[in-house]
Amino acid sequence: MDTRELNGSDAEVYYELRLEALLTNPDAFITTYEQEKQKPNPLKTTAERLDSDISRTFGLFIEEKLSGVVTVMKQTHPKFSHKATILAMYISPSARRKGGAAKLLQEVITFAKAINLELLQLSVVTENQPAKQLYEKVGFESFGIEEKAIKLPNRYLDEEHMVLFLQNE
Repeated sequence: MDTRELNGSDAEVYYELRLEALLTNPDAFITTYEQEKQKPNPLKTTAERLDSDISRTFGLFIEEKLSGVVTVMKQTHPKFSHKATILAMYISPSARRKGGAAKLLQEVITFAKAINLELLQLSVVTENQPAKQLYEKVGFESFGIEEKAIKLPNRYLDEEHMVLFLQNE
């Protein structure tokens, strides 16, 4: 089990895993599978996103197969430049409960400290208990609940906002 930063050359395997994520855990993502499939030039835009200056995406590899991903996006406004947001975390069902997700988050935390970030933030659907437990395990703390944060066709989902202060690490 290895982790490494992804780049544009990983676009195809990343995109395949992204589609799997949207099908497997649709409530965990704002983008739907259908929306993702309708995007023009998805591999080109994925490669550009993986090579972006403001975000970094890290991958979890099990037996050389991309099995998990997480993206960290730095805030660009000078008054917010001390923080970043964790987005699009996903681990394939076959790779879950093996320690890979925590290893992937540690990679992000190490990266964030190396570029002198002071805190990481994320939002998680309140019903996603396994994800909340994972984030708490690596040190994230809740700082609020946003009710009706996501509107689905027949219901709403609340999101829990969490933070990890890196100077306390």
